Amino acid sequence: MPLEKLNADQFEKAIYDSQEQCLVIFSRKTCHVCQGVVPVLEDLQQQYKGKFGFYYVDVEEDKDLFQRFSLKGVPQILFFKDGEYQGKMAGAAEEEQVVDKITEVLEL
Repeated sequence: MPLEKLNADQFEKAIYDSQEQCLVIFSRKTCHVCQGVVPVLEDLQQQYKGKFGFYYVDVEEDKDLFQRFSLKGVPQILFFKDGEYQGKMAGAAEEEQVVDKITEVLEL
């Protein structure tokens, strides 16, 4: 199942208004590393359905959102809980690393 794509307005609603526990991957369609990480997140999304949200931001379409977090390079996975930033992972994240971070965020 594909990740839900967010633009700036949707980002505000999903992260800050609903205060959902979630991750957002900042990615680019032409990024080879991103193309390896996104399927891992799509697989994990099924395990956490209803408990943890999975979202996608295309940095070429939403540069302002990318710059707002002072991110450099893609992919970048940002984690949120109750509208609060909880940390990030950069580069080729392995499934186990993502699961560990999700567990940490859920337990905070």
